[in-house]
Amino acid sequence: MAATPRIEMKEITKSFGRIQSLRGVNLELYSGEVLGLVGDNGAGKSTLMKVLSGVHLPDGGSMKFEGQPIRLHSPKEAKNYQIETIFQDLALCDTLDVASNLFLGREPLRLFNRLIDKKKMHLSAQQELDRLGVTIPSTYATVENLSGGQRQSVAIARAVINNPKVLIMDEPTAALGVKEVRMVLELIKKVKQSGVSVILITHRLRDLFEVCDRITVLYEGRIIDNRPITDFTMETLVESITAEKEAVH
Repeated sequence: MAATPRIEMKEITKSFGRIQSLRGVNLELYSGEVLGLVGDNGAGKSTLMKVLSGVHLPDGGSMKFEGQPIRLHSPKEAKNYQIETIFQDLALCDTLDVASNLFLGREPLRLFNRLIDKKKMHLSAQQELDRLGVTIPSTYATVENLSGGQRQSVAIARAVINNPKVLIMDEPTAALGVKEVRMVLELIKKVKQSGVSVILITHRLRDLFEVCDRITVLYEGRIIDNRPITDFTMETLVESITAEKEAVH
């Protein structure tokens, strides 16, 4: 790992009214690392990632990107730091084809009339999908007609086209079949190999052992465990996630 974290979050707090969602979270993420972020519902995972992606402004704490202090006021500012997020709803346009979704807002234009160069767009889309090893019937296929795994792959590919340094993935394998889960996990491995830092939020704990380097466990807005994946078994990971809850009852 590099000496300087790509992302460093210190003492991050966030409340919504009387609800304290984050209570002083410290998180580090390194170049080319896949970090699994786990915890029960309400642990603060999504809130923490929305702080990192610029959706929420924290109440307290500080953040650094590659050693430099940052303060993100919007998702656009996060994207300027090459921080990309794939939320559970994927935010794909179902009525558009694959290529149009991949290059939405960044479509290549013809020089002479400034109209979208569809031939170039579809060629570039296929090249990107091939580079990532993503199998889609056609870049002309409408997204609403794709399988769940194919839709997830399109969402990941769209984020990767923007050359992210950090990729946040919220439940990327939820509701997918075995073959589709395998396709998404292989895609995460390829993204990692290119040096991208990945934060993976998932309730499918077995997926963590496939792709993660490290696991961070959240409970009621606090980090209660943070170790290399090699320090965990499935049993000890479940124990870590449930330990605080059991201690309360």
